Amino acid sequence: MSVVTTALAGVVFGLALAAPPGPMNAIIAEESVVSGWPAGFRAGLGAMVADVLFFVLTLAGAMAVIDRYPIVRPVLYFAGGLLMLYFAVGAIEEARAATSFTDGGRHESNGFRKTFALSLTNPYQIGFWLTVGVGLLESGTLDVLAHVPGAGAALAGELIVQTGSPALLAGFFGGIAIWIVIYPATLVAAGRRVDNFAPAVAGLSAVVLAGFGLLFLVAGTARVV
Repeated sequence: MSVVTTALAGVVFGLALAAPPGPMNAIIAEESVVSGWPAGFRAGLGAMVADVLFFVLTLAGAMAVIDRYPIVRPVLYFAGGLLMLYFAVGAIEEARAATSFTDGGRHESNGFRKTFALSLTNPYQIGFWLTVGVGLLESGTLDVLAHVPGAGAALAGELIVQTGSPALLAGFFGGIAIWIVIYPATLVAAGRRVDNFAPAVAGLSAVVLAGFGLLFLVAGTARVV
């Protein structure tokens, strides 16, 4: 496989992991429609910076320490769940306050801090870097689309690439970067055309965050019991 093809496969992988609905995209959406594209981009950047940090820790072998202490994962589930519920309350307040799309940064954005903190307590994101992330660094093969959330089983075997390549890693982070640019831009464009778009998106973000928050708390409880 050529360097260009490998890099493009990495871009597809990054986009496939970044695009599915979840707490990170909920926060990006809320920030985008309430405070404009820069705020949405910064929120996406928070999650991406966390991924870069996890990548560096994986490269150094530090992430493997988490597997040595069973108590760490339940703690992460509880911390992540509580953070999501806290952010969901904030999203509800934004939904009530936002009467239309502002595109002007009605308040100081803290989306970067939200997504970065949430990423650091997200066991699924950490689990990715403990498993698939390690695989990206080692020589071998990777079934790229098999790891797409919610659709991996149907897409398995469709795109298999060689791992351990700098081009694959560069493409992977490039795909995430593309998403955090175009996703907020798309939401902003829609918000300029539909007056009630901002409160609707903020309300939906609250529902998503609350749902995932409760899911994380239940998962943490199950691991303790």
